[in-house]
Amino acid sequence: MFTLPTLPALWLSLLSLAVGGVGAALGYVVNLPLYMLTGPAVLVSVLSLCGLRLGIAPFLRDIAFLFIGIGIGAGVNAEAAAAMLRWPLAFVALAMMLVVAMVLCRALLIRVFGFDRRSAVLASAPGHLSFVIALGETYGVNLTRVTVAQSVRVLLLTLTVPAIAALMGLDMSQGLAPQGSVLGLGHIAVLVVLAILAGWLLEKLRVPAPLLIGAMLVSGAGHLSDLAPGVLEPKVTMACLVAMGTLIGSRFSGTSPAMMFRYAGGGVAITALTTVLAISFAVPVSMLLEMPLPHVLVAFAPGGLETMIVMGAVLGANPGFVAACHVGRLLVLSVLIPIMAARAGEPVLTASDMRDDV
Repeated sequence: MFTLPTLPALWLSLLSLAVGGVGAALGYVVNLPLYMLTGPAVLVSVLSLCGLRLGIAPFLRDIAFLFIGIGIGAGVNAEAAAAMLRWPLAFVALAMMLVVAMVLCRALLIRVFGFDRRSAVLASAPGHLSFVIALGETYGVNLTRVTVAQSVRVLLLTLTVPAIAALMGLDMSQGLAPQGSVLGLGHIAVLVVLAILAGWLLEKLRVPAPLLIGAMLVSGAGHLSDLAPGVLEPKVTMACLVAMGTLIGSRFSGTSPAMMFRYAGGGVAITALTTVLAISFAVPVSMLLEMPLPHVLVAFAPGGLETMIVMGAVLGANPGFVAACHVGRLLVLSVLIPIMAARAGEPVLTASDMRDDV
């Protein structure tokens, strides 16, 4: 955690963030929903596919996650905390959705897109990309095929969730720049120190996105107790969203257009299928929990954990509910993916596959 970047990595990060800033400006001009996140994601993705090497150093990424978590925690209140008593139903429905999604997506990738069985299992996983790649290395599958399909999923959901919310008439501007008094430097310093300690502990416990979730927990506790009143400076929130959008787009760095066209179809198909399933399960859950459908949908959406937590905050959803659902999703996948991959048998790599992984 917080490993200082080398000078070349720092310059690359600053260049990438500058490109992300341009993407945010263009997104504002063309009126993209949640332009501070989606604008950088689109522009950086396109330039990465065109051969420009872009990326964010882990040090700067962690700083962004830290402040995003503090900002999201500011949305926690007593009403949000009381909803915890009604969450078990959501977790059961989420687990059922994940099993159905992986079974159907695996079959789709095998029968329509020619994936081998084990690659299809890994590519169909609705999340846990780092875990999936580690398993792929162990099993010797075509990692390019799996990574492209997974990256397409993350990018599509980053773009479509705010677009769908906008079509439903939801105002996302308040989530970008919440109203209220700005946190003082003393409060921020205390929250940062406590968030780093919480993130370190969660990392030892192997909790995903430890800094983001640790900062959320610390900030949420501070706001519930009124020990940390106020919100982050909106400019800090905006900068963190640009960093996250840039990070999402940089997933395609090193991917050629030919690889993208060859494997993106599977990513689009499984994203569409899992989104339909998420909606199907979210509707009854939202009715039973008496929560707005968009809030439950963003909690069930198979996007990147950090991205969906941010998206939930922008939509005004209960941040604890959204975070708990996405952490629960990754925990279920941590068990489900190895079981399904082990049962799938050995992969059969073609000559084309081996060229891609070189």
